[in-house]
Amino acid sequence: MTTIHGFELLREQMIPELNTKARLFRHVKTGAQLLSMENADENKVFSVNFYTPPADSNGIAHIMEHSVLCGSRKYPLKEPFVELIKGSLNTFVNAMTYPDKTLYPVASQNVRDFYNLIDVYVDAVFYPLITPNTLRQEGWHYELESLDAPLVYKGVVFNEMKGALSSPDGLLAEFSQQSLYPDTLYGVNSGGDPKAIPTLTYEQFKTFHDTYYHPSNALIYFYGDDDPAERLRYMDGILSGFEPITINHERKLPEPFPEPRRMTYPYSAGPEGGKSFLTLNWLMADTSDTEQTLGLEMLSYLLVGTPASPLRKALIDSGLGEDLTGGGVVGDISPFYFSTGLKGIETDAASKVESLILETLQSLAKNGIEREMIEATLNTIEFRLRENNTGGFPRGLALMLNSLTTWLYGGDPLAPVAFEAPLQAIKTRLAKGERYFESLIERFMLNNTHRTTILLQPDPELGEHDSAAEAEKLAGIRETLSEADLQRIIADTEELKRLQTTPDSPEALAKLPSLKLVDLDKVNKLIPLTELDEGGTKVLYHDLFTNGIFYLDLGFNLHTLSQELLPYVELFSQALLEMGTQTEDFVRLSQRIGRTTGGIRATSFTSMVRGNGDTSATWLFLRGKSTPAQTDDLFSILRDVLLTVKLDNPERFRQMVLEEKASQEARLVPGGHMVAYTRLKASFNEADWAAEQMGGVSYLFFLRELIEAIDNNWSTVLSKLESIRQTLLNRRGLIANVTLDAQNWAQVQPKLAAFLSTLPDSDSPLALWTPDYHAEDEGLAIPAQVNYVAKGANLFDQGYTLKGSQQVITNFLRTTWLWERVRVQGGAYGGFCVFNTLSGVFSFLSYRDPNLLSTIENYDNAAQFLCEVEIDNDEITRNIIGAIGEIDDYQLPDAKGY
Repeated sequence: MTTIHGFELLREQMIPELNTKARLFRHVKTGAQLLSMENADENKVFSVNFYTPPADSNGIAHIMEHSVLCGSRKYPLKEPFVELIKGSLNTFVNAMTYPDKTLYPVASQNVRDFYNLIDVYVDAVFYPLITPNTLRQEGWHYELESLDAPLVYKGVVFNEMKGALSSPDGLLAEFSQQSLYPDTLYGVNSGGDPKAIPTLTYEQFKTFHDTYYHPSNALIYFYGDDDPAERLRYMDGILSGFEPITINHERKLPEPFPEPRRMTYPYSAGPEGGKSFLTLNWLMADTSDTEQTLGLEMLSYLLVGTPASPLRKALIDSGLGEDLTGGGVVGDISPFYFSTGLKGIETDAASKVESLILETLQSLAKNGIEREMIEATLNTIEFRLRENNTGGFPRGLALMLNSLTTWLYGGDPLAPVAFEAPLQAIKTRLAKGERYFESLIERFMLNNTHRTTILLQPDPELGEHDSAAEAEKLAGIRETLSEADLQRIIADTEELKRLQTTPDSPEALAKLPSLKLVDLDKVNKLIPLTELDEGGTKVLYHDLFTNGIFYLDLGFNLHTLSQELLPYVELFSQALLEMGTQTEDFVRLSQRIGRTTGGIRATSFTSMVRGNGDTSATWLFLRGKSTPAQTDDLFSILRDVLLTVKLDNPERFRQMVLEEKASQEARLVPGGHMVAYTRLKASFNEADWAAEQMGGVSYLFFLRELIEAIDNNWSTVLSKLESIRQTLLNRRGLIANVTLDAQNWAQVQPKLAAFLSTLPDSDSPLALWTPDYHAEDEGLAIPAQVNYVAKGANLFDQGYTLKGSQQVITNFLRTTWLWERVRVQGGAYGGFCVFNTLSGVFSFLSYRDPNLLSTIENYDNAAQFLCEVEIDNDEITRNIIGAIGEIDDYQLPDAKGY
């Protein structure tokens, strides 16, 4: 067996569909496995991963994930993780806790930066300091300021999970998973239940690290264009200092249910109450059979992945609820499961929803699934697999997540990523006429008694009850403590704050690896741009290699609309693709898009225009993609939806409004910082005001009122939608943005010109908007146990002149003052600041924050901190590099073109 740098080669395989050579190694001394994915991707990825099974819901795995990054043997700083990202060109740095594993991934395009990141991460996981104060800061602690002050809980993860479990969608997902896996590691909350987190002791904490954070339990992953031999040489130097140990990887799997189970839970709905949520959940299969796994993922998309999907459509058409819930197949654990249902239902309709789901599945299994739906599913999934477009998420990291579904339990890590064979096997089955998806429904759903029904009911008093119960528990604990005990807690509180506020020594900081300014490219990476005119339409063309995929963005100038139409824009854009045309209903249209293109989606874009006074750019984009062979189909569909969309369907439009309302309400708690941020910015300029009208709190209030308007005055609503279509549909107000290589562009350009020529041609004057800026302090109440606090101002109005240094300053402020005061000391999950160089708006934000006034006080004191802080050249250099890293982020071709 071949041995290289202390690693024996277990297997080698070319994966042509990924253009990758994969080699799996085992470290001879410790047994650590290393998967080396070798290819030409400059966005290199590394991760060290551990099997970390929690025994209960005290959050031990999650808190450990935070804590190992708080100083290590080689880098004895308070927050080497934060200091590192100040001066890094990283394209990804994070750590992630799953129900059965913990991951520590990094990514960078710069080789030296890549290995700097790796060096800090591997020292962190194998040699962390993790003192009792680390657990207190990241997990939980009693905080007491004085003998007459109340005893309270503090801790970053404690507050993070209070926020996570304030979301009914998050709660429902947690309960759905736990219901299927009783008495197993998947039957507890790996993130931590705030009621259980304070039971975690330091002794348990330290033992957990000693047990699981060892090379014998490590799965190490490399991906990209760095030197494959150096990967092995470097890791052998790290791992060889350990002796092998035995880790028990045996899982207790749930016993099959003899019959389905039903469970009911409350959620905090606030004083105004709310509606119920329901999911049906099935335990599916182990991930080792890759053809079966891919087939079930396809089935999930087929059933609930699009508005035309038969199970989704049956649920929405029923009128029993407002929007779908449950994510379909949940495949990051094994055996994986399937979950679907409705949110916004009346509690007494729960049995009707359950029956509807089962009856729909029975009908599909008995009568068959439409051929067009199967073709659309097959084309869409195959397009996604071949395009491998992960957006801003590194491709290598997405592949690793797939590999871990089998690799974690001793399976083949390459089987889940080598998709060609299972894809072709499924296509062959379908070509032979097999009732492939129908048989999957019968086997894994209809004939599967390992099923649960979860009903989540609103409880207007639950939030107050939980807060009161926590206060009562703390009061009871306090009564059992002597004055000496209380004095010790006060001393511990003071000591933790002292450690949190004591800066790292220059000697410790000097140990951290960092790039130098000479390591940075001195020339910008330019994106090619050619500007053309096609019959009055501006065409922007980007000659980029896209692996044969044609990316087209059609932009419609929303500034041609009167301002009262802005709240309708998001719904109008959905209507173009989800209400059908004069020749086909929305089901047929959706299937046609899925069968013959790589997809079409709508998005809006708003921005102030730099150096142009109060002018805003506000656009609606239709973004489509296809292979060159599919461009005729793509243009045909775009022509149909733009010219012949059938808007006069109040029942369908009402369904869309209910779904959109439910979606906006669902983001209030988990995305509260963005809700506050959007609302804040709307006070300062036209672009952000327009964005808030189309997607903020004002938009949510509009949606709630629109439902009544549809029922009582549909003709007025329809006239507004028609007005938007007639105003926007004008090729002189249009921008077409194309990303494609030159050879294929030569074939596509005449087709684009022909398509544009079919659109109306008329003047498109801009409308005058008169925004109503509510520049005042404001509070928005949501049913959550945490806050999201924002404060901002327009610095241009205060006399600030834009300089490049602002990027460095905001990077520094985020990773020093705000990190230390809002997160570390305040216990919030995050504290940020953002400066928009086009509008001049500077904003402070906090995320899952137990505080309010003290956070605002920290914002207010940031200026004084910047005035008084002493910064040496090394600190300035680190922050310059970090700022450049943000500017030069890695982008896939479609993102570059857009």
